[in-house]
Amino acid sequence: MDLLGSVLDLSTWWGVLLACAVALAALALVNVALARWAERKHPPTGSFVEVDGVRLHYTDRGTERPVVLLHGNAVTGADYDTSGVAERLVGSSCRVVVFDRPGFGHSDRPRGRTWTAEQQADLLHQALARLDVRRPVVVGHSWGTLVALAFAVRHPADTAGLVLLSGYYFPTLRLDALMVAPVAVPVLGDVLRYTVSPVFGWLNMPLLKLAMFAPSRVTERFKAEYSNAMALRPSQIRATAEDGTLMVPGATGLSAHYGELSMPVAIVAGDGDIVVRKRQAERLHGAVPGSSLEIVEGSGHMVHHVATDRVVEAVAAVVRDAGEGASPSRAEAAAASP
Repeated sequence: MDLLGSVLDLSTWWGVLLACAVALAALALVNVALARWAERKHPPTGSFVEVDGVRLHYTDRGTERPVVLLHGNAVTGADYDTSGVAERLVGSSCRVVVFDRPGFGHSDRPRGRTWTAEQQADLLHQALARLDVRRPVVVGHSWGTLVALAFAVRHPADTAGLVLLSGYYFPTLRLDALMVAPVAVPVLGDVLRYTVSPVFGWLNMPLLKLAMFAPSRVTERFKAEYSNAMALRPSQIRATAEDGTLMVPGATGLSAHYGELSMPVAIVAGDGDIVVRKRQAERLHGAVPGSSLEIVEGSGHMVHHVATDRVVEAVAAVVRDAGEGASPSRAEAAAASP
């Protein structure tokens, strides 16, 4: 009887494992299908440039002074369209270039590389050279501020100015970074991203949006245009998790160089931001000589959605301060060509 009981127990365990494997495989198929559906529903709206084996999706609008917009985590370059920032800047005589950072939107994120802020900055620097965008004002939001800062630190002669929105600049204990670390690990992360991570993402998305906008409300345009399905594709979950894991070391490495920044720098943050506290912006203002700081009352992490006018004004001020040091417009460059 003991032997028979052991055999039955083993058989039961094998049955449970097989059922789990089947369920995970089914989830993976569903998530892959949802990802393909999301990409068909939200096709690329811009162009592509391939640099160093990476295919980057971007939009390029306007003909005047160049402004490059770098988005944060969990969103894509389209976030600057949804907020109205890109449209406003194009209308104010700027050449506006918006990238999907590697792994987000329709941009590739090849494996085998550690996609630090510095790696991303160098890649975008090459892409801008390919597009003949010279000495832009670089605008970053959230995680994109680390890329913007890395761009300025590593390529100061090619940076006319910086506008930094709701950024994380100095290392602190971040439980969210620890929580996403398993999803960024090869093999284990692949299993999670294709099976249970999207499910948890769909369940948590309403709370994530509330946290991003708090204390203000989620804007109607964001509700209408933000795609949960695009954000929760396994490929973009990998990019989101890897960036989250690299956030603290990224800020640690860059913080030693803030005093070296000599271009115009504008810092904007919401006073009610619960994703990155405004203290980060205040510390950066003290570390960057000559920088400006604006704390927007009643705004949270998505300050460019809630206080679009003030963000556009901050960009315009940096463009003005950059003055003749900024890149010539496309029209001016064409007129100067022999």
